[in-house]
Amino acid sequence: MDEQPPQPNPDDMSEEELRAAYEAQLKQVRVEDVLVQTVVSLLNLGGRKAGLAPGTEDERDPEQLRAAIEGVRVTLPLVEGVLGPDAKQLRDVLAQLQMAYAQLAPGAAPAEGGEEPPQPEGPGPAQSSGRLWVPGQ
Repeated sequence: MDEQPPQPNPDDMSEEELRAAYEAQLKQVRVEDVLVQTVVSLLNLGGRKAGLAPGTEDERDPEQLRAAIEGVRVTLPLVEGVLGPDAKQLRDVLAQLQMAYAQLAPGAAPAEGGEEPPQPEGPGPAQSSGRLWVPGQ
């Protein structure tokens, strides 16, 4: 069993020793590890901004939620290989946040009284011009 030497107390270290210890830690950190931590942090924060966790309903913020979702969408593909099968779990959480955003975002709520939004009468411009293929027509 590998035993780690006792860690020195930072309060007892000189600035030069602290800097050297920090440099030694940085040498061990991989970019992928930081990206994974970032994805997990964004998903957790996104859950709060969606008001999904009990007691966080007053923290709902669609714009912050959208930013968290976009951050995960950009970063997750960079680390899926490192995550292996765990990537699916993170993708599932991302999908939950996307669904929550669709419900929270302005314009996503159904019309008052649960009514369907008004439908335009007649075909739209693409269909009436013949540029849109509609099955059965």
